[in-house]
Amino acid sequence: MERSKEQDGSEKPTGSEPDSGAPGLSLKREIGLWSAVSMTAGCMIGSGIFMSPQGVLVYMGSPGASLVVWATCGLLAMLGALCYAELGSLVPESGGDYAYILRTFGSLPAFLVIYTFVLVARPAAITAVSLSFAEYALAPFYPGCSSFPQITVKIVASSCILLLLLINFWSSRISTVVMNVCTAAKVFSLLIIVVGGAVVLAQGHSRAESWPFAFHNTTQQAGRIGMAFYQGLWSFDGWNNVNMVVEELKNPKQNLVWAVMIAIPLVTVLYVLVNISYLLVMSPSEILSSDAMAVSWGNQVLGSWAWLVPLAVALSTFGTVNGAFFSGSRLCYAAAREGHMPQLMSMIHVHRLTPVPALVFTTAVALVLVIPGNFSTFVNFLSFLSWLTSGTTFGCLLYLRIKTKNLPHTYKVPTFLPAIMLLVSLYLVLAPVIDHPQMEFLYIFFFLLSGFLVYFLLFRFQCQSKCVQAATMHLQLLLEVAPTTTDH
Repeated sequence: MERSKEQDGSEKPTGSEPDSGAPGLSLKREIGLWSAVSMTAGCMIGSGIFMSPQGVLVYMGSPGASLVVWATCGLLAMLGALCYAELGSLVPESGGDYAYILRTFGSLPAFLVIYTFVLVARPAAITAVSLSFAEYALAPFYPGCSSFPQITVKIVASSCILLLLLINFWSSRISTVVMNVCTAAKVFSLLIIVVGGAVVLAQGHSRAESWPFAFHNTTQQAGRIGMAFYQGLWSFDGWNNVNMVVEELKNPKQNLVWAVMIAIPLVTVLYVLVNISYLLVMSPSEILSSDAMAVSWGNQVLGSWAWLVPLAVALSTFGTVNGAFFSGSRLCYAAAREGHMPQLMSMIHVHRLTPVPALVFTTAVALVLVIPGNFSTFVNFLSFLSWLTSGTTFGCLLYLRIKTKNLPHTYKVPTFLPAIMLLVSLYLVLAPVIDHPQMEFLYIFFFLLSGFLVYFLLFRFQCQSKCVQAATMHLQLLLEVAPTTTDH
């Protein structure tokens, strides 16, 4: 595999050598198996399962086809995660897709990944879920209202982001505890919905009479099917987040595989059962007309206890934002360590041992995106970027299989799995663009083009200012951070 310039002994592309890290200063391996399971499940279970079923139904046109999409999304997430687990054993470094693409295809493709994810995708994901957290957190205070004052929503979303910045700054252990608690609350809330649907069915009050026509009006358009998968896969987004924190995972070569094999089937079963519960309680027309589907379900089933639903969704989304913060800051940290971001981003707090500059940067971008942010506008944009990157990563595994023999595998998937996932990724990227083009895709194209320009200006031609180096020194003192020593 191709190694970075730093490891080959030449200069990193930042143009200046970093200070030597403090002796033994590095991120701690504090994530055990069950915390990794919790992270995987917790990052997946968020706002999606409470909001995306409506989008899947809109694009597929029928309840039966929607359930097929949800089950298939779980299968795709599982196959993708197993491929990533093999890459994690071959490249045991934090950074996920970025690290694998860097070690396989080199600096430019890896930079484009980090350019899109750090500047847009990860902060946008944090913003999108924070906005849904705000809407559900405000629901009990605005009974009977289908919409809330946007300024209030954005203030609550910003407060959520800032609170999680403080938690992740203070301690990685506390962040992990928050993740575990929120994951338990998420699973419990989904079980309430599943049991509620079963009770409605047992009482004979369900909408089961329409199920013989469950596949009526199913779309045949490839683009609409692709958009439906975007909506469904958004709810599974996070299946690869544990790959971004491999350096903090205990016994990573074993626990990485077990974490995804436990978490993803659990989430898939819960998602399918929750969607069945929605369809048992509400008709397709009611689902399509509802602004907050989970709340509508709670009003019909739970009665005076309906307030539990917005509380559960708020806890769920809070935990998801925490997981996105945790993994996103590590992605930023890993890229800076390789020289694809300012050197400051690769430093950690000398006492807290947390990547404070990366956390602050991610927070700042997320807060900016809150201002024009809208949940629905983010989903297709993020899904397109995610599967474009994932397809490249599956290509990494196929390339290594063909190009490099006798790799030191501790875990290996059949070759046809990454091949299938590469084809699926190509379909999910190309079908919506060809059959259902939207302006968001054009924005992505221009943004990627700007990434080429930034790469050649900053890294190939070394167009950097001495002011940046001076600012790094001052911020290093202000934030009490220092470079790390790596221990792969």
